[in-house]
Amino acid sequence: MEQKTKDLITNEINDNEICLFMKGTPDAPQCGFSMAISNMLKILEVNFKGINVLENEELRQGIKEFSDWPTIPQLYIKKEFVGGCDIVKEMYENGELTKKLEEKNINFKK
Repeated sequence: MEQKTKDLITNEINDNEICLFMKGTPDAPQCGFSMAISNMLKILEVNFKGINVLENEELRQGIKEFSDWPTIPQLYIKKEFVGGCDIVKEMYENGELTKKLEEKNINFKK
């Protein structure tokens, strides 16, 4: 992975409390898994930044190397990699996602 790609990923994660590396944008997701996580975050009314990996092939590959996770979307909360769609969906359904948001002092709709 190029250093500039690594820097871009690091800066996005450092500058945004919640980062969703996704296919498409929060308003126009381009895959069902990206849409699912985006919708969960919208339901919780958390402020998050969606980063469209489809705009940059280097970023698309780079985020997989960065997290050592093979799939997209990928969710980061306060610099911590949380997981992909299946993990986030399970956390959302069993209440772990809201616990994580509370632990990290992130405002969300209760």
